[in-house]
Amino acid sequence: MEIVAFDVEPVVLKKDDPEWKFALGANPNTEGVILRIATAEAEGFGYASATAHMGSIKSTLVAELGHFRPLVVGSRADEIGAIMQRLDRRLRGAPQAKAAVDCALHDLLARTLNVPLATLLGGKLRSEVSILRILAIKSPDEMAAQARRLVDQGYRYLKIKVHGEVDEDVARVAAIRAEVGPDVHLTIDANQSYSPKDAITAILKMADHGIELVEQPVPAEDLEGLSLVTRMVPIAVEADEAAGSLAEVYDLAKHRRVDAISLKIPKLGGIRNTLTAAALCEQAGIRYRMGAAVGSRLLSSFAIHLACALPGAEYACELGEFERLLGDPFGGLSVEDGVLRLPSGPGTGVQKIDASTQGLATENYEAFTMTKG
Repeated sequence: MEIVAFDVEPVVLKKDDPEWKFALGANPNTEGVILRIATAEAEGFGYASATAHMGSIKSTLVAELGHFRPLVVGSRADEIGAIMQRLDRRLRGAPQAKAAVDCALHDLLARTLNVPLATLLGGKLRSEVSILRILAIKSPDEMAAQARRLVDQGYRYLKIKVHGEVDEDVARVAAIRAEVGPDVHLTIDANQSYSPKDAITAILKMADHGIELVEQPVPAEDLEGLSLVTRMVPIAVEADEAAGSLAEVYDLAKHRRVDAISLKIPKLGGIRNTLTAAALCEQAGIRYRMGAAVGSRLLSSFAIHLACALPGAEYACELGEFERLLGDPFGGLSVEDGVLRLPSGPGTGVQKIDASTQGLATENYEAFTMTKG
């Protein structure tokens, strides 16, 4: 079970809506890096999301993974903990690159053992999860029209991106609620764009339109402001950018600063850390779910296995955003009637597609490979 290969492939996926934007920026593409780790008998894949507000862009991911290569090749594929400990000792931070290694190692081990990934995580508690789809920032009427299209496709959970302008944001929520009716679950995500007082004002007004969850209303560093908003509004408040590490999740849970936490494999540094974060939430009585997995189906495949294995991941998860990306190099995962089902087969259950037949949108790059023997 010696690891003999460590291959890195940068990838750029075009968005079907090139004007898609949220409070932290806009980009017509989603960038990431695919990692392949292999033994002589099997291979596993991981995905590093190039997400700047989580701390990495594609060029830094490639450099970080290159730094990790000699610490992985030559190791045993079943010694995931020991490998990740070496990475932590070699380089502080770099959670998205570490997540790719962690995920690829889990996929490799599960495929070697010929079991689904969820089996390595304690076994599945459920076989499917409801999917929450994200509405990009546009005019209220445009967002309402997009909400209608998603509801007509079978989605019953929607997340409304807002950007800190109270009256405009309330108008967005009101228009969407009027369009989709009372039975669709609505949440909002401010991506840190409000001051605490504006957040409280906006949320109290939005409560009249039946929102269920408010994600990261204030800047990640404003923990006292986050606590204040949580205390002052009747809607559940969820941390995302403020929950970027196990230490931050621990602080949020210890001080009851929020009602819920959005767990994301890339920002927490892998599956092992995400399991720990979920355990911290459970002990503190704080809700959690799998947050936005924006990238290839490969990234969502790890999250769906976690969501099906974690006892508290009962609310809708954001694992269907691959549906709005073009040229995905992986197949074997699709949302049906607003639900994502656990894929069958060993490992993640998704498969790499030949780029020559898929029309993969990649930049010119020199992929690097480390092969031993």
